[in-house]
Amino acid sequence: MPSDPAARRLVLDLVAAASDLTLVVGPDGIVETVLANPQSGLAAHVGGWEGQPIESLFAAESWAKLSQRLATASGIQTLELNHAGPAEYEFPVRYAIRKWEGSGRVLLMGRDLRPLAEVQQQLVLAHRAIGRDHEAQRELETRYRVLMEENSFPLLIVSATTGRIVDLNSSAARLLGAPRNDLLNAAIAQEFDGRRRGELLETLSKYASNDTASFLDLNVRRTGQRVKINAKMFRASRDRLLLCRISLSESAQTQQSDRSAMLDSLFEKGIDGIVFLDGNGVIKAANEAFLNLTDSHSQSVVIDRSFSDFLSRGAVDLKVLMDNVKRVGHLRHYRTRLNTDYMGEVSVELSATLVLDRGKPLVAIIVRDSVVADSIVWPSAAADNEGLRNVMRLVGYSTLKDIVAETTEIIEKMCIEAALEMSGNNRAAAAELLSLSRQSLYVKLRKFGILNKATE
Repeated sequence: MPSDPAARRLVLDLVAAASDLTLVVGPDGIVETVLANPQSGLAAHVGGWEGQPIESLFAAESWAKLSQRLATASGIQTLELNHAGPAEYEFPVRYAIRKWEGSGRVLLMGRDLRPLAEVQQQLVLAHRAIGRDHEAQRELETRYRVLMEENSFPLLIVSATTGRIVDLNSSAARLLGAPRNDLLNAAIAQEFDGRRRGELLETLSKYASNDTASFLDLNVRRTGQRVKINAKMFRASRDRLLLCRISLSESAQTQQSDRSAMLDSLFEKGIDGIVFLDGNGVIKAANEAFLNLTDSHSQSVVIDRSFSDFLSRGAVDLKVLMDNVKRVGHLRHYRTRLNTDYMGEVSVELSATLVLDRGKPLVAIIVRDSVVADSIVWPSAAADNEGLRNVMRLVGYSTLKDIVAETTEIIEKMCIEAALEMSGNNRAAAAELLSLSRQSLYVKLRKFGILNKATE
């Protein structure tokens, strides 16, 4: 810094032109010079700063940071500080701090951060507004989806421009006989027999413009059901959309009502037990025949209980049952035993099928009383087992101990084959049925040569 006052003033003017606020602090901590760039708008805030202690110009936290830097800093240091004063104003400034060698003075060259802070505040407000809009949109979408799914009528939304399905509820998907994802963006004319795209859209648009409710009779292509459709037109996203409500025709409704009555009669009066489970294996419905099998006195002691409570092998039986049904869609002739409410057991045979109820999976189980002396399910090849015949030939030629040792391996092999058959060749489930680890089961599969058979 030049020693000549005029030259020093010239340098300070240049520095002030390059920064928004320039302070020169003397060795005693008193502000000697304050220069504010006219374009910064800070002149009104810095009037009267000259001759004031530097400490009085900053907020307490900022002065703590600045005093620490002044005591230890060497060279040029950068620091963001907040100015504060008795007039209750506060504004941030980023300072470059430089000590004058030999004079004890400190030069602070500042850049006003108020424009940056305002931009940041605007960004924060904009982000919050976007978040509120996003939450409001999600809420509207949730309400829309709930209204669509809980509506008992099958509903379709079709673009009048493209003739493609924009949206539909689960009831409409079941009526059209296809998963909802397969029907989205599909041409509506392809879902009904004997109708061209242009003709169908024109007819639906004509019916939608009528004040009176008009219905169009159609045949569903996938299921062959006779249905009737009425439509209402509305606009959204710069497109004309048709809200189509589908219902069964009178003859189809009568047929469905008759079938429902027959199924209800079968459920109530059938001699085989019928149970419906949710995806977790919890009983949601059971008929009188199942109550008789388990000696349950009423529906209240059965509904909302896990089906494993009634199975002799508990969770192991239920896991094998549910895993196979979910994987294949059905299970036949699964032999096990049911526990009764009076500590008894009943040998039964189960058949299960995976069905959908309003888009939710249900497992329907038929329970038949099985008069079997032994609950072990031997594989079909057991009746003609060469190993058993060989054991019988040993009688009179070998000791009982040797015969028992030979028989143990044969029975062990047959039990493994039975477990694999019961589990549908699911080795993890078979290991659980036999209370073996998977590694032990694989060792025995290789030992008895069953590994390749199970793979096939």
